[in-house]
Amino acid sequence: MRPPTRIPRQAPNPYDELARLAPPEYDHDVAEASRDRDPLDPAATPARAHDPAGTGPGIASDRDDDDPADAWSPPDHRGRSRFGSLSLAVKLTLTLVVGAAFLLLADRAAEMYAQRKAADKLQQSLGLATRPDVDIQGFPFLTQVAAKRLDRVDVTVPDVPAGRVSLDEVRATARDIRVEGSLPDSLQGAVVGRLDGDVLLSFDDLGRELGASQVKFTDAGPDTVHITGSLPVAGHDLRLRARAHIANEGGRSVATTVDGMRLDIPGVATYRPGKDRAHSGLRLAPETASAIARSKDQARAMLQVPSVVRALGVPEEQVRRALRSEDELARFTGRPGFVRQLMNVNLVDVVAANPQLMKKAGVDPALVDAVLNLRPPELSDRLSLSFELPKTPGDVRLRDIRVERQGIRAELVGSALEIGGNGGNGENVGNG
Repeated sequence: MRPPTRIPRQAPNPYDELARLAPPEYDHDVAEASRDRDPLDPAATPARAHDPAGTGPGIASDRDDDDPADAWSPPDHRGRSRFGSLSLAVKLTLTLVVGAAFLLLADRAAEMYAQRKAADKLQQSLGLATRPDVDIQGFPFLTQVAAKRLDRVDVTVPDVPAGRVSLDEVRATARDIRVEGSLPDSLQGAVVGRLDGDVLLSFDDLGRELGASQVKFTDAGPDTVHITGSLPVAGHDLRLRARAHIANEGGRSVATTVDGMRLDIPGVATYRPGKDRAHSGLRLAPETASAIARSKDQARAMLQVPSVVRALGVPEEQVRRALRSEDELARFTGRPGFVRQLMNVNLVDVVAANPQLMKKAGVDPALVDAVLNLRPPELSDRLSLSFELPKTPGDVRLRDIRVERQGIRAELVGSALEIGGNGGNGENVGNG
């Protein structure tokens, strides 16, 4: 026996559901008949063409169509408002939170505006080339405005001119500030009770500032800077080495003393400026001294200079024999220690008295002359790391100056600083 065929169930038609929600159709014939008959006569009431109450044909509905409460209205699918369904306590809490958020935004907006005005006033009063970054601390800001006193303001100023060099960064924290004028829109000035911070002379910028881009500065101790690099002289790049010692000078500037300077003409000679003749002067490099010892002509030219012979510390009779005989010359220049003795000869006076001697030794005389014309004070000035604080109102001083990996750093302290106001130019920034 075959199983009965299952008829698939049809999905309900959504339009049928909408039709059930529609109001009953209006019957024009019934309405016209009702107007012509006596409403008090029961027999005069016609049967409903439609039976929305489901009572059957010819049976009147129990519902009074004239009752407004029974009038049809579409269903409300929206439900109650979420905010309306909340309790009174929750509503009050939300109101307080929103109000606090608006107050916070107003406080922050006023603070940001005042920070911009303060930065403009500080730049104008101190004559800064770069606008500083001002950050007013403390919350709320508007209460400080009302009292005309700020608890703390952080200031960062980049690229501050300080003599021959520029300070990479000046950071300061001002405390106990009395405001002159009205914040935030009509700031006239301020009096800083106390100031502390630090300044940095960056090693990365020193080469550019001093016009020696090929020179590198590194820390070599708490008060010493090691200087290495190259220096162009007479078309040649000389290797440079030196030390710079820093010291606090009067609390307003940093002084520099440069020593241990050495200029190397690669493979030719080394020049050490200074008054100590035992360690300064021009001396041949090992490569050049060895080449002179192997060359009979160059060796003979050197031994013909009396000051060289005296500097070698050998008997003059031995030198005369070497000059008369090539075999004696070869034995004299080939003996152990001759190259080292030749390297110890200070050629400063020798070159001055015999300008062509270096040419005979295979060295460019113009280069040697240019090196010897470098004066120690000029070299030291080119490598000086000294700087001085720009003029500031009040008493601002440097202390605890030290060398760090990034550069030379010093603490900054000050008190009773008057910015703008009657002590400055007094111009109203808010009206600018």
